[in-house]
Amino acid sequence: MALVLSIGLISHKLFRRTGEDFFVATRTIGPFILLMSLFGTHMTAFALLGASGEAYHTGIGVFALMASSSAIVAPAVFFFVGTRAWALGKRFGYFTQVQFFRERWGSDALAIVLFLVLVGFMIPYLLIGVMGAGITMNQITNGWVPEWLGGLMVCGVVMTYVIYGGLRGTAWANTFQTLVFMTLGGVTFFVILNKLGGLSSALNVISEKHPALLIRGDKIKPLKLLTYTTIPLSVGMFPHIFMHWLSAKRAESFHFSIVFYPLCIAAVWVPSVLLGILGNIDFAGLEGPASNSILVNMIGRHAPEFLAGLLAAGVFAAIMSSLDSQSLAIGTMFTQDIVKHYGFHDKMTETQQVLFGRVFVFLILAIAYVLSLILNRSIFRMAIWSFSGFAALFPIVVAALFWKRSTKYGAMASIASVVILWVYFFLQGWENPNYTVGGSGMMPAAVMLMVSSAVMLIGSWVTKAPDADRLQRFFPEATSNIVKPTLMGNEVAET
Repeated sequence: MALVLSIGLISHKLFRRTGEDFFVATRTIGPFILLMSLFGTHMTAFALLGASGEAYHTGIGVFALMASSSAIVAPAVFFFVGTRAWALGKRFGYFTQVQFFRERWGSDALAIVLFLVLVGFMIPYLLIGVMGAGITMNQITNGWVPEWLGGLMVCGVVMTYVIYGGLRGTAWANTFQTLVFMTLGGVTFFVILNKLGGLSSALNVISEKHPALLIRGDKIKPLKLLTYTTIPLSVGMFPHIFMHWLSAKRAESFHFSIVFYPLCIAAVWVPSVLLGILGNIDFAGLEGPASNSILVNMIGRHAPEFLAGLLAAGVFAAIMSSLDSQSLAIGTMFTQDIVKHYGFHDKMTETQQVLFGRVFVFLILAIAYVLSLILNRSIFRMAIWSFSGFAALFPIVVAALFWKRSTKYGAMASIASVVILWVYFFLQGWENPNYTVGGSGMMPAAVMLMVSSAVMLIGSWVTKAPDADRLQRFFPEATSNIVKPTLMGNEVAET
């Protein structure tokens, strides 16, 4: 935490004291740091504590549920959606996705509704990090540090370097944190396997005591496995991912993220899932949210004290690398989409933008911390409910970027369908960790995504098409190959 804090503070030396620098690092982030930032902020405590905790109960199929589909879907979203969003953000100076949607469809009402929905879906995602921090600190110190203090410490560190360094400090810290949790995650894996007598020996023990954990079995129905592939589409609507897209220096900066993302996912998820399964050897009989701490328990039992602390640092790195970007993204939206747009009417000074951004980051982390003290839920399940909401909103960004005929009414109807269905499914399945729609195996995210897409199409077709001027702004005519004669005789100029 001290190293991360130092990196964030050092980055302040490059701070240009402008809103653009605080919120999107003046759009100067290169390929490697963009990859580390995107992966680090995407792989929160969900990927380490949540995946291992779910694998403890469900088995090897957890990797197929999220990791394998994310390895394909996320890079595709970066390529088709991220690069285009970056180009529009650079052209029009956007800091948030809400700004883009407001101007794309010319609707303040749509923007404010989308803002509220995005923040609502983000709250469980924030809680994952704070809860994971408290659990890790408590377990690694054998209960000497209570969960409330562990969460408070991490929130304090994150708040300090985000407020001081902005997105540049966040991106630099994310890069360091991602390298730490990927490296130490691998070390953790091999240290524990060695203590268990090697992978083959450990798997033999599991195959004798809990053979169902090594196959998909009845715990994961084929339809559930298929419809889980819709959940990684959430990456296209995460505010923090969108913010990192906008910070890229050029389109080529996305190359690393598109090519190497699957490898990064494998490097993190394979050890997490296998260690979660192997946790049944030493810690049998854990129920419900108690499995959230299985990875930390394994570290504490099989690693020497100093190494255990070092390996736990990898867990903290994964937690902080998401918590910082998420809090900064929401703080950016509050500043740009509420305070500046409705209060200052574009007359907000650079200093005021930075000040409000810092205040909102503090408030968001404070609220998340307080809520983490109240809730006691499975990290994996909380993440899935959050991701499902974002995934169901994916048709909106696709329509905004690629469909000229889409309208604000179609988008509004699509958002409304997502909220209604999410609340309904949440009330139906919150208490059931294996909930699927009607017990069929179909994930709620798939139903919400299909309904959202249909409503977007119907709502747009039955309402008035956008005006030509607005379409020209976002879909300029393809004139790159048109050659027009100039006034200089035979010379021509490409337009």
